[in-house]
Amino acid sequence: MKDFLKYVLATITGIVLLTVIMGILSVISMVGMVASSTSSTKVEDESVFALTLSGQLEERVEDNPLSMLTGQVSEQIGLENILNAIQKAKENENIKGIYLEAGLFSADSPASAHALREALIDFKKAGKWIVAYADTYTQTTYYICSVADKVYLNPQGMIDWHGMAATPIFVKDFLAKFGVKVQLCKVGKYKSAPEMLTADGMSEPNREQVTAYMTGIWKVMLQEVSTSRKIPVDSLNAYADRFVTLANQPDYLKMKLVDKLLYTNEVKAEVKKLLKLDAKDDIPQLTLTDMEKVKGNKKEGDQIAVYYAYGDIVDSETGSATQQGSSIVATKVCKDLERLTNDDDVKAVVLRVNSPGGSAYASEQIWHSVMELKAKKPVVVSMGGYAASGGYYISCAANHIVAEPTTITGSIGIFGMFPDVSGLLTEKLGIKFDEVKTNKHAAFGTAARPFNAEEMALLEQYIGRGYELFRKRVADGRKLSVEAVEAIAQGRVWLANDALSIKLVDEIGGLDKAIEKAAKLAKLSEYHATSYPEPADWLQSLLDSKNEENYLDAKLRATLGEYYQPFSYIKNIHRQNAIQARLPYYLIIK
Repeated sequence: MKDFLKYVLATITGIVLLTVIMGILSVISMVGMVASSTSSTKVEDESVFALTLSGQLEERVEDNPLSMLTGQVSEQIGLENILNAIQKAKENENIKGIYLEAGLFSADSPASAHALREALIDFKKAGKWIVAYADTYTQTTYYICSVADKVYLNPQGMIDWHGMAATPIFVKDFLAKFGVKVQLCKVGKYKSAPEMLTADGMSEPNREQVTAYMTGIWKVMLQEVSTSRKIPVDSLNAYADRFVTLANQPDYLKMKLVDKLLYTNEVKAEVKKLLKLDAKDDIPQLTLTDMEKVKGNKKEGDQIAVYYAYGDIVDSETGSATQQGSSIVATKVCKDLERLTNDDDVKAVVLRVNSPGGSAYASEQIWHSVMELKAKKPVVVSMGGYAASGGYYISCAANHIVAEPTTITGSIGIFGMFPDVSGLLTEKLGIKFDEVKTNKHAAFGTAARPFNAEEMALLEQYIGRGYELFRKRVADGRKLSVEAVEAIAQGRVWLANDALSIKLVDEIGGLDKAIEKAAKLAKLSEYHATSYPEPADWLQSLLDSKNEENYLDAKLRATLGEYYQPFSYIKNIHRQNAIQARLPYYLIIK
């Protein structure tokens, strides 16, 4: 018995000591990471910014300390981080060029890819060079890398250049197998977001608008690649029709799509020539992570706040759709905008919107906060990949709207979707219901049965009033008549290039142009931009319960690929407000 107690006590002591030691090591590791994150990187002369285009490009990405502690590598890269890094590289005299290496890369939208490309063009204006290389260029990476002074390809590589196609998903029959139907109320013949759940294919109005904005995006890509590579647009279209993805590699040279066919070590030799280095010399390189620690130009002058609003628009945290944790939570955004309204150090605000919309109620609350902010200081909207439906609702009150040429916007319309699970409960599961009520509509919204005709009529009236309010918000904000807004509304989705002529946006350009406009409206001669919301501190991020959800969500995204977004939408539909101002965001574009 004494030996047993001795072994038990020894085991317990060992476990306690191991826990304490692991805790101390974790703290030391965290302190080391914090110190590393706050230290600055020294840039050697004749350096190169090596930017790897790999993973999923999102509007903004926050560090996940839990992933860093466990050694996991994030598959996401933030557009904000890349644009800041390119700007620093442009300003730093020791950085002579950018080496782009294209890998498995996808952007959250064509507009984000365009913004990255424009930043690279701006980098070259400083007299610096860009070299691009890939084993395989996807269509998006080739579009971005075509801006390079030299485009190189592996001798056995591939350029995927095929044009654009949309393959929307429809799950009505899938839901029917479980006895679930979706009851729909909507305003606007182009308001096609619910079609995924209520139809077998695209409606003609939806086909019309999708064709229009996809054609517009493709035209922008063709023209910009044509300008950079000095290849006629007709030739680029012909290459897509011939599906040059499977062409012989020497043919890419004849088509002028690439400059040379080289292996990796041969590309290094080309870069060394540009840097005037000997063959035996190493190339001083900085990664995107390194560039985040490089000091930029000192921020001087008055402050312009750049507030990032990206993801689905939801009422509160409990209604937040996953989207890797990125949602525009109305309760939080309204508080943040109130702080910026009352912050005397902030002279103007740029609202950076990248959203397909979401809750109509939440959109109205954010619109009100923007109006309160606008009453005290200039507000300029910078539209990213999407600023449509609810995303446009929260934008329309701004003093000025700037959009990328391929931003998807408009979609002024509202719908309500109400799942009818009575078939699942009664026919599939054998659950029976009865009813006792004191008033005519006391059982309104019960799961026991679908809405009747009178209830649907009441819902349609309610949705109609929401649409009228949305339309008036746009008319007031854009200084248009209600009739003029109605002519371009009806849920119609517009490409920003087309939205410019109908006064839904004021100017085509990126975030930098929006900041310049905000400074002009605030009459600032010297200014600097500060990003909001500020990143959470390390401890808060470490304790955030979303870290585990985001990890699982990332695994789902990697497994499902292009089908992730439709799956996520269906998975979280019960957490969303029934009344939505949303565009058909889950259109798969190839």
